[in-house]
Amino acid sequence: MPVTDNGSVSLSISEGGIATISFYHPSQNSLPAALLDKLTEKITEAGNNAQTRVIILKSGGDRTFCAGASFDELLQIKDKEAGAVFFSGFARVINACRKSSKIIIARIQGKAVGGGVGLAAAADYCLATEAASIKLSELAIGIGPFVISPSVTRKIGLPAFSQLTIRATDFQTAHWAMEKGLYNEVYADIAVLDAAVDTLAEKLSSYHPEALKGLKEILWEGTADWDELLHHRAAISGELVLSEFTQQALNSFLKK
Repeated sequence: MPVTDNGSVSLSISEGGIATISFYHPSQNSLPAALLDKLTEKITEAGNNAQTRVIILKSGGDRTFCAGASFDELLQIKDKEAGAVFFSGFARVINACRKSSKIIIARIQGKAVGGGVGLAAAADYCLATEAASIKLSELAIGIGPFVISPSVTRKIGLPAFSQLTIRATDFQTAHWAMEKGLYNEVYADIAVLDAAVDTLAEKLSSYHPEALKGLKEILWEGTADWDELLHHRAAISGELVLSEFTQQALNSFLKK
């Protein structure tokens, strides 16, 4: 996967039908609009490929899984239409995961913040390391986790989502995330994590494709309205990001 200052997204499919989607950005694997669009494209492409049996979603590096939205790009938003377009990028990624007929395994090697938590929640099964703590920091910068809240709440329930959102400056541990249902398995380090991801993917790829497709449909029952719902939530976030509070908070954070 080529490494550039703008980040990258790659897709490879093994002979056994294991599709691996990997994204990278030099700023803690944050997600500017261009990478969000590429992620949506690759998730859809992998899901539509007849060769694909199962999808692994991962990020580059050995530290942060995903820091969420690009703060630099958020500061460039000058009107609510542009804001809605940016946050709709997260909506499209989540909906691409939801609509894919293939089971998606997320490999969470490090911290997940904001949209990174939403990305983990959009997967069907998450394996993580003990370093993969999570945080929803949106309230601290004057917005809320509106676009990702349906996917996160679907996994961990409203009480845990409330705690995660209201404690906006606090990280919760990987074991907390597993206890609440976001992570399914937690491992001591990346080497053990990767071995577990590979073993699970190989096992799933050997199962009946139609059975896996039927399971996927069951896992996402009751979410048919998410195209409209998530884009409506994107418009709310797109307007809030223009506030003086949020602009000051973003500038303060980037100066640290």
